[in-house]
Amino acid sequence: MNQKVLIVEDDEVTSLNLKMALQKHGYDVVALADSVIHARNKIKIYEPDIILLDISLQEGHDGITLGQYIKEKHDIPFIYLTSHFEDDVIEEAKASEPYGYIVKPFDPQGLHATIQMALYKYEQEQKLHHDLDTLKDGKMHLEKLLFAKKISDKPVIEFGEGYHLDIDLDKIFYEGKMLKLTKKENTFIRLLVAQLGVIVSFEQAVNYVWEDEGATENNVRTLVWRLRKLLPTPIIKNASGIGYYIEG
Repeated sequence: MNQKVLIVEDDEVTSLNLKMALQKHGYDVVALADSVIHARNKIKIYEPDIILLDISLQEGHDGITLGQYIKEKHDIPFIYLTSHFEDDVIEEAKASEPYGYIVKPFDPQGLHATIQMALYKYEQEQKLHHDLDTLKDGKMHLEKLLFAKKISDKPVIEFGEGYHLDIDLDKIFYEGKMLKLTKKENTFIRLLVAQLGVIVSFEQAVNYVWEDEGATENNVRTLVWRLRKLLPTPIIKNASGIGYYIEG
């Protein structure tokens, strides 16, 4: 495990009890801090994986101020330690988007479970951000491919026999007549046209057409089945078990 933990707590007894409980579960408690200034310095020095942060530092709500600072300046999940149940305090704390709350006096098992859930949530968020960044980069690349295929100064790409894609309108035409396609059907054709003669994999299609909607290969197959019924000619070809393509 060995996740690095910073404890920010101005009550020395509570701080030491937290440290011992965490060490028993295999965490690496890299530092203790009892004020906002100390905490900021130790965050920079130790770069912890997670921070346990008392809401009521120095008899105020400085912990929430520090939580907001961590949210804005550092990519580190934090969990509030609190003995406060006032609605206004909880609402103020929620605005800084903590990864959990631990009520004092804490239960060691509950402490461990809360930290693990917070770290898992953070890991999933990081994965989602990475996937979205990758998708964004992929879409930019595909748009460049489309632009390179257009006819001189016109926003038109011809494909198949009698088909063309109007990039500006984002519409598909056959022999000059616009085809009535759904947004996903249109997007899938756009993907195939961007890579004429190249197989578009199931994974590519899912990421590009459905983005983060949790689609599967069966969704792609169903989409192609519908398109083959709608398109005037059979231009979408199979690459068995891999994906689909339109001949260049």
